[in-house]
Amino acid sequence: MTARRYAPAYRLAAAIAKPPLLAFTRRDWQGAEHLRRDGGFVVASNHLSYADPLTLAHFLYDNGIPPRFLGKEAVFRIPVLGRIVTAAQQIPVYRESADAGRALSAAVAAVEEGDCVVVYPEATLTRDPDLWPMVGKTGAARIALTTGCPVVPVAQWGPQEIMWPYARRPRLLPRTTVHVLAGPPVDLSAYAGLPLDAVTLKAATDTILDAVALLLGRLRGEQPPERRWDPREHDQPRIGDPTRDGRDATDGREAG
Repeated sequence: MTARRYAPAYRLAAAIAKPPLLAFTRRDWQGAEHLRRDGGFVVASNHLSYADPLTLAHFLYDNGIPPRFLGKEAVFRIPVLGRIVTAAQQIPVYRESADAGRALSAAVAAVEEGDCVVVYPEATLTRDPDLWPMVGKTGAARIALTTGCPVVPVAQWGPQEIMWPYARRPRLLPRTTVHVLAGPPVDLSAYAGLPLDAVTLKAATDTILDAVALLLGRLRGEQPPERRWDPREHDQPRIGDPTRDGRDATDGREAG
């Protein structure tokens, strides 16, 4: 087994973030046996709250995995925080721009170096009104099929109680139980050796999201919808807050 590398900035970030996470959440960690211990891999997770990168990082860090997130480039320009995430080797994503491919190249290199790269296949917070995974983009599939690395699906449920999608402030009390469930690597063998064209990448992405949705269904005790939410069918933007409809600025839930 190869020991995972923790940059000093990682330890600093953990020292800052972990105490409040321990204080304000209860944790239900499941499926850690599926995390790869001796090589690069992709973690593909649902994305339902600005809080869930912290809770997912907590789950991985507690299990000896220093994750490298693909995160929107604006975070890297925030004073102090930007320096920390850069030093911790997180990967900026230049969404909807000509530079978007740089993140993919950096992620492929990280996996080939033996690191864990976290990808949100939806590429943004879900727009599904019931917080199920919506249609995705192809980054996770592309990284996996380019490198041959495994994709470990992960579902989270509970972070939305800390911060509802697009909320401006967290709700810390009462303490929230954060459920994180990792599943076995997604079987992408049907796509191995095929051209990485739009058809192959979409099918592989759907397979990954199917695995994430099934795990989320287990956490919620519900059956995932047969058809994923597509923002284009509902005149919603792919990025940015689509909810500007009188939601409460404190927690993002419907006001009144």
